[in-house]
Amino acid sequence: MANSLINPTASSNPAKAAMPMRYGRPDFQLADALTKVSPEKQAKAKASSQDFEAMFLNSMFSQMTSGIKGEGPFGDTKSTGVWRSMLTDQYSKNFAKAGGIGISTDVYRTLILQQANRAG
Repeated sequence: MANSLINPTASSNPAKAAMPMRYGRPDFQLADALTKVSPEKQAKAKASSQDFEAMFLNSMFSQMTSGIKGEGPFGDTKSTGVWRSMLTDQYSKNFAKAGGIGISTDVYRTLILQQANRAG
């Protein structure tokens, strides 16, 4: 459902972009706001929203693996702790880039609407 909120393959040019969707319905408010915000600012907002979601996911993945004890790649030794933190960081970035859990689309929408309100 996260991918249905904003078409990630849409062009950065609002005239060529597909209608953004929110909860399965056209998001006319976002479509109007996209016409007021430059493509550069849209790309920056998208990157910022993905970074925010990656940070959130990293926190969740870190908590998810913090209680694991024993040996092996997820054990509780000092060296595996460093390795695990780098692994969860990469997992979170890849999850967010692939569409995540939907946080980035709502953050992106909010950033674009705020910028459009300032511009208009």
